[in-house]
Amino acid sequence: MTLTLALPPAVEESLTRAAVRKGVPLDAYALRVLEQHALPQTRSDRAIAALQAWRDDAARRDQQEPENDLFQALDADRLSDRPLFPPELQGVSW
Repeated sequence: MTLTLALPPAVEESLTRAAVRKGVPLDAYALRVLEQHALPQTRSDRAIAALQAWRDDAARRDQQEPENDLFQALDADRLSDRPLFPPELQGVSW
């Protein structure tokens, strides 16, 4: 079904800012908001949606902030000249 809405400027601006913050297109974000509020959800459905959003946000942050920056920051704060995380071990999964 196609639905055309005339949104007040404040609502449109708020939706646009939220979509940009989430990193998704405006139409996809607006559909997600409508689905969350129009469909009845159980407590477990809401919990699953919240956890999924949390995981998606964490994944996006991980892509923006590589873990090598963390390793470099930890090494910079050490008193020793010997790095705690040598570059050859930074890509290794423990």
